[in-house]
Amino acid sequence: MNWSSHLVIAPIVVPLLAGAAMLFVDERRRHLRGFIGIVAIVAVLIASLELLSEAEDATLHVYRLGDWPAPFAIVLVLDRLSALMVVLSGVLALASLVYALARWHRAGVNYHPLFQFLIMGVNGAFLTGDLFNLFVFFEVMLAASYGLVLHGAGITRIKAGMHYIVVNLTASFLFLLGVSLVYAVTGTLNMADLAVRVPQVAPGDRMLLEAGAALLGIAFIIKAGMWPLSLWLPAAYAAAVPPVAAMFAILTKVGVYVILRISLLLFGDGTGASAGFGADWLLYGGMATIVFGMLGVLAAQDTARLAAFAVLISSGTLLAAAGTSRVEVTAGALFYLVSSTLAVSALFLLIELVERGREYGAHILAVTREALMAPDLDEEGIEDEGEVGIPVPATMAMLGISFLGCAVLLAGLPPLSGFVAKFALLSGLLEPAGGAGLSGTAWAFAALVILSGLALIIAMVREGIHALWDDRRVPRVRIIEMAPVAALLLLCVMLTVRAGPVMNYLEAAAQALHEPGKYVGNVLVPARPGAMP
Repeated sequence: MNWSSHLVIAPIVVPLLAGAAMLFVDERRRHLRGFIGIVAIVAVLIASLELLSEAEDATLHVYRLGDWPAPFAIVLVLDRLSALMVVLSGVLALASLVYALARWHRAGVNYHPLFQFLIMGVNGAFLTGDLFNLFVFFEVMLAASYGLVLHGAGITRIKAGMHYIVVNLTASFLFLLGVSLVYAVTGTLNMADLAVRVPQVAPGDRMLLEAGAALLGIAFIIKAGMWPLSLWLPAAYAAAVPPVAAMFAILTKVGVYVILRISLLLFGDGTGASAGFGADWLLYGGMATIVFGMLGVLAAQDTARLAAFAVLISSGTLLAAAGTSRVEVTAGALFYLVSSTLAVSALFLLIELVERGREYGAHILAVTREALMAPDLDEEGIEDEGEVGIPVPATMAMLGISFLGCAVLLAGLPPLSGFVAKFALLSGLLEPAGGAGLSGTAWAFAALVILSGLALIIAMVREGIHALWDDRRVPRVRIIEMAPVAALLLLCVMLTVRAGPVMNYLEAAAQALHEPGKYVGNVLVPARPGAMP
């Protein structure tokens, strides 16, 4: 095994070592901690990009710790999808950490170690090939997120954070209970080994297996934010400090990723009597989540809650797409996952910059005035039409362009990657499968995808007018704060320009998800003869 083969474990080990090293650095030396954090994240991102290039060549890496054979080994598996998710995690981590260095890392203690442990847990969840180790990385991720969601203190943040902690602890309990039931029936927790054993489960034990899988599914959809188990999410995401909320944009995608991976590996076509288990729940639950998110963005009276409900619309769309169990829809959904995650993360970073130039409560007063149709009057009681021809400062222009970019991306309007993603998703959804006509559910899902874009553009335009037009005070914005936002939006532009190659990659990833034979075969290959564990 050459040194490059060990890159698979780098996205886990590097943040672990960086976070542990920071604990030996005095809290007052935050800039040193920040330097260590940046170096670690850059190293992880470089390793992830190298892994992505190898996955693009259809290379599937199985990293067996100790070189034990599956299912006894602790395995990490890198395929196209996991490589993509690790790169996405690294991009968001770098943008969020750079933004935090402006001032937010000073709002509480141990921000940098917690951030590194969060990255470790997220990357571990994407790379693991074992349900028990998925639980371990899941808990590392959640434990770090508990500290980060409370970073900065404040009554609102603590209240939302405690709610977040209680809900996710419940999800962890359900996760552990589900894993126990699955192990009791199958005798293994290795995902590839489970794919072999699930079709062979005796009819008398199948109900117990499906009960365990259902508990696992509930734990994951809580993390993914499916309605009605998502009521905790808007308050928690809106209350978190901007760089934390931007990083949290990928936490819901961890739940979506695990659902996609396990549902297609264990309950896809050709898996016996349990084939398609839970697919309808994902489809209808995802559609209900889209509706809930639409109502939320239209009712939101501040931009942070609007962004949180946009996360729910994104999660609902992805969960419903997973419920269709169709390759074409999955490919479009993966493009949508990347585009929407980058856009939402940029929006969370941008919100604080925009709100910095507004008076406290200005958004509520603006909405109230608009609802009552009360015009601004001058001293003589004549409606004030405002000043005409005021030059727009460069800062406001940059904020306005960035806000408009986020709105276009989230709504799925041309020409940016949000439109490409929704077009690919709808093309796969509205393509008749096996010569059969389209079902009413497919039409309803397609309609919700379009209507959710309409709801988002209405809400974003309203918030943009109030934030960037009604209040003309120019906020002070540092380059280190604006650069991460611009970089995330530029990546979305690059996704648009390179839509063809990206879509080819994602179609191959979706095909591999729906036909997991190569995944199973590579993981279950015995270790090298004579290898010492």
